[in-house]
Amino acid sequence: MNTIELASSLRLAVSALHKGLRKKSGGYKTYSMTEMETIGYLYRNEQLMPTELATLTRITTQSMSQILARMEEWEIIKRTPVKDDKRKVYISLTSAGKELVNHTMYERDEWLKGVIEQTLSIDEQEILEKALPVLNKLLETK
Repeated sequence: MNTIELASSLRLAVSALHKGLRKKSGGYKTYSMTEMETIGYLYRNEQLMPTELATLTRITTQSMSQILARMEEWEIIKRTPVKDDKRKVYISLTSAGKELVNHTMYERDEWLKGVIEQTLSIDEQEILEKALPVLNKLLETK
């Protein structure tokens, strides 16, 4: 298999796996992909400004404002004014928002664990384990 075939096969496999993981969490039915992506960025960062979230999710600040308003209604996020400039706010997850992320990760891990155990032999599981550092190396290159 040449490098382009390898890249294409890897892309297809990762995309299908990602789609399967998204479908196996309760949040998939309730939240849009952009909302889930926003929650993920907030989980990985203590706090971000709305403009930063819009840039990260590749949407307009107006669209992000609408998403944040909905998320605030759902009590997933909270707004904290910036000390030096009260016109600006930081967005962070509430405890309910963090619980949502933890629950979603648990559901996805459990689903993937089941798929691995039911589908892969012990030898294949060991190959997958050995491939993880290589896959993570690909993530380091942006």
